[in-house]
Amino acid sequence: MGNASAEVQRFARHVTRTNDEDGFAYAVDAFILGQPPFARTKLGLPPRTRACLFGLDGVLAQTSSLHARAWKQVCDYYLRRRARASGQPFIPFDLVRDTCHYFDGKPPLEGLHAFLDARGIALPESTVHALNDRKAEFLVELLRQEQVETYEGTVGYVQAVRAAGLRTAVVSASRHCAELLQSAGILDLFDARLGATQPPEVYLAAARALGVGSEEAVVFEDTPAGVAAARAAHFAYVIGVDRLGRPAELRRHGADLVVTDPADLLEQDGTLH
Repeated sequence: MGNASAEVQRFARHVTRTNDEDGFAYAVDAFILGQPPFARTKLGLPPRTRACLFGLDGVLAQTSSLHARAWKQVCDYYLRRRARASGQPFIPFDLVRDTCHYFDGKPPLEGLHAFLDARGIALPESTVHALNDRKAEFLVELLRQEQVETYEGTVGYVQAVRAAGLRTAVVSASRHCAELLQSAGILDLFDARLGATQPPEVYLAAARALGVGSEEAVVFEDTPAGVAAARAAHFAYVIGVDRLGRPAELRRHGADLVVTDPADLLEQDGTLH
């Protein structure tokens, strides 16, 4: 099977790379597909890569605290009004616990539903959407007051990718993707910017916007759900960016490789270990 078609190779990698350990995938690459294991360029990417797709939140920029504070503002606003109307005590949104349990790694509306369910609150869908819209307004207000901090290693890696002639896109579940990038000062580093769309559709849309197929694009994601979505969309290579010390979880959801920062890819030789 050394001359297996590209389609066979792509699906073989999709199946084998979902294992926790790399050993079986290594064997498939080396002995079944007849190619060097994990051959890659100086950027740490497969040779056929033409584009890189980066998640905004957690990969490029440190936006989680801004989102958490915006959620706290809108949830406390609603909970305080509800407490006054019902005569029940006001229990505020816990910035750390509630954000971690209900919002991290989830689409905004899904997180909001999870939080309301945990509080035993059932609302019409129109009201849930209105609260989500209000959260977006709070976020914009915060962006007017503060600058979004970036992960400098990732920014440097994006610059290296562009210098090598590859195309770049950034994706986010937020409808304010462009504003967040502008605040961070990195708006001009991307050929395409897609927000307010959920994975895996957002990755596929980003690839189309760059004029490449999924087999020619590499996805950088920091959440297990994002990694799983990119893997389900059959992208050529999925790199998990481990900001929270959970490399095994990212691998279990389908990451081909896990790094603490994309800049690490520039410090290795031509073969992944």
